[in-house]
Formats: sequence, C-alpha cells, structure tokens
Amino acid sequence: VRYAGTEAWIPGGVTLSLPAGTTTLLLGPSGCGKTTILRLLSRLYDADTGKILIGGKDLQNTATDSIFQKISIVFQEVNLFNTTILENIRLGRADATDEEVREAARLANCLDFIEKLPEGFQTRIGENGAELSGGERQRLSIARAFLKDAPILLLDEIAANLDIDNERKIQESLSSLIRGKHRTVVLISHRMKSIEKADRILVLSSGEVDAVGTHEELLNHSKVYRNLVEKSRLAEEFSY
Repeated sequence: VRYAGTEAWIPGGVTLSLPAGTTTLLLGPSGCGKTTILRLLSRLYDADTGKILIGGKDLQNTATDSIFQKISIVFQEVNLFNTTILENIRLGRADATDEEVREAARLANCLDFIEKLPEGFQTRIGENGAELSGGERQRLSIARAFLKDAPILLLDEIAANLDIDNERKIQESLSSLIRGKHRTVVLISHRMKSIEKADRILVLSSGEVDAVGTHEELLNHSKVYRNLVEKSRLAEEFSY
C-alpha cells in the first residue's frame, strides 16, 4: 500500500463484507494492519492490488469528494485549526447552521468545557487545538462526525491514552452516534465494552485473518481472540 511516497503493510488476502447497519470491530496485535485497513476504506491509502467496493462501486474509480460525503473518520490524531470552536466543528459539514453545530457539540458531550471557555463557541483554540486537552480535542472530532451524519463511520482507538472522565464521556458520545442511525461502523478498540457490543469481530494475526465472528463464537473457536480478550480484561482491571 502506498501513500504520499511512503509504504504501509496490510495482511494479504483480506476479504471482508461489511453489511449496512452493522458494527464491525478490527482486533489484533500492534502492527497487524488494522489502521491501514481503515485508511484504505477512507481512501487515504490506495491498494496496489485488490478492490474495495462501496455500494458496488470501486473506491479507486470514485471521486474523493464523493467518498468523503459518505464517510466520517475519527482517528486518534485529531486535526484542528487555529480558528473558533464553532468553525472547527463546522468542518464536518460546511453548510451547517450555528444551531446545528451547537446541537452536534451537545450530542458529543462538548458543552461542559465549551461553556467554560472565555468566548464559548467563538473561542479560538490555537494551532491544532493547543488550548484544549486531548480529550476535549477528541470530543470536537466526534462532534464533527455527528454534524456530518455520514452513513459510514470509521473509528480508530479514539479513547486510547485518555483519562477516565474523558473516556467515559467519549464512550457515551460514541454509543449515541452509533445507535442513532442505520449506520455502518468499522472500529478499532481493545476496550471490553466495545468488543462485547460489536455485531462482528475480525481477528488479524501474523499477516492474515485468524477468525471472524461474534464475541461468543470467537471465544469458542479462536485461541488468538481469547488471548487478546484476556489481555484487554487484565489491562482494564489493573490498578497501581
């Protein structure tokens, strides 16, 4: 897989169908290609071989603008700009009214920190949101996804490395975002709540698909999955 002069690796021979209205979780050890798959689905990368079809249309023969109208992406790395809170959220949909932006912020649990800022929604947040915490920046990216209201949602470990309070608020926002529509969701997460709630889980290991199924099915049939789930459970239960 090549992008902007760089190369990334993805497991060979991955064939996957993502039915509309379902939530699919990608699970596997670091470096197995999970994030690369999301970037392929959003056409941030183009594959050297194989095809990705959305609605029967080849992604590489589809205009980028058309793709981005149908897909919302929330990655760990949030891109914000040195303008107001209002305009940063409005990047999700340029023609949105101020009221629609405010409602998206409410749904994403952003109001608690926005209302404390000197000028509220009109506060300028610095280059890449330098005036905000990591959790606050992440919630703004989720507000964009609410505003865009796209039928396909891609999420990449967005609650990683956050404090407990921000993680809780983000999980609440995501639950609302996923439930609210007949939306196709593809996510990467090692949180047990996300794992157990997924409609289907794709387990990647050693450059190939190890297994596909529900949480209960994989517990019975995949040693790799059982090992990953046990590590996730131990990590969440660990206390210093």
